[in-house]
Amino acid sequence: MALEPFINSEPFTFGIELEIQVVNTHDYDLTKAASDLMRLIKDQKAPGVVTPEITESMIELSTGICRSHAQALDELRALRDMLVCAADQLNVGLCGGGTHAFQQWNERQIFDMPRFQYLSELYGYLAKQFTVFGQHVHVGCPDADSALFLLHSMSRYIPHFIALSASSPYVQGVDTGFHSARLNSVFAFPLSGRAPYELTWEGFETYFSKMVSTGVVNSMKDFYWDIRPKPGYGTIEVRVMDTPLSIDRAAAIASYIQALARYLLLDRPLTLSEDDYLVYTFNRFEACRFGLSGVLVNPQTRERRTIGEDILATLAALEPHARALGSIGALTDIERIARGGENDATWLRNVFSQEQSLPEVVRQQTLRWRG
Repeated sequence: MALEPFINSEPFTFGIELEIQVVNTHDYDLTKAASDLMRLIKDQKAPGVVTPEITESMIELSTGICRSHAQALDELRALRDMLVCAADQLNVGLCGGGTHAFQQWNERQIFDMPRFQYLSELYGYLAKQFTVFGQHVHVGCPDADSALFLLHSMSRYIPHFIALSASSPYVQGVDTGFHSARLNSVFAFPLSGRAPYELTWEGFETYFSKMVSTGVVNSMKDFYWDIRPKPGYGTIEVRVMDTPLSIDRAAAIASYIQALARYLLLDRPLTLSEDDYLVYTFNRFEACRFGLSGVLVNPQTRERRTIGEDILATLAALEPHARALGSIGALTDIERIARGGENDATWLRNVFSQEQSLPEVVRQQTLRWRG
């Protein structure tokens, strides 16, 4: 099977995908209601799309092609409000968060679609353990080689995206000590991690052909990389974020990625090297474990500073690009998070500290999701 051709797209357009938790309103555990939600909204008009995910306890909403922070926010709000209205009719709740605080993975039910059933057969219990919830952001690229350049340039900033979105401190009723425990579940899959270091589409096609010849992969969907190219869309897809607890934070993070993409492709501030990945796994771990206070090692200068400090330094370089894109408001939100050092994982822990009840934490997550 050949790799589909890369369809050039409008640079710096973007789309957002959010995987959402579906919970009952009795004890706020996950519940099987995705099929019912899909049935209720199937004839409703929305600016994007809503699709099922691998288990019946999750659902995904996706914007259309966005050009601005304001447009993304409007589309996410419309999709959120449509889903919340349907959920109210079913007496279920919806919320963000990268993991559910106390659900038991073995109680999950695989959504009845051929691909999901195939994944369940292939990966066994990992498929049900994959009831975790992420934000994905697609960024438009003018051509295939630019997409690969952007992919490897943006890999340097993966800790930023993890720390800003982290919202999964609890797993099966236990505080893991991580800000993002969700990514530990993703890392269990054999084709996760970083993309291979290829800077030309011709080289990437050769790599893909070799992988297909092994029988391990059939399409790009089989790769669970932190960032992967999506040739049919003409984008790269950033996949490391937890689903934030609010639409506003999801839109701000996506706009941060959009401004960063414009900076990286137009200013070309980085000279890329395979050695950039020497510290990649360490930096990624620090972001997952410690959030904004984690250590980030610059792969080129070897300088060490906190992820929060690195975000603030990056924002200064992004300012003219944010102005050109109309996303200064989004970057103001990012600056506030980085300066305060408190992400959604911190908020969840604070609620639990006050309430001493994980069901109450999830209940408050549903209220926050409603805006």
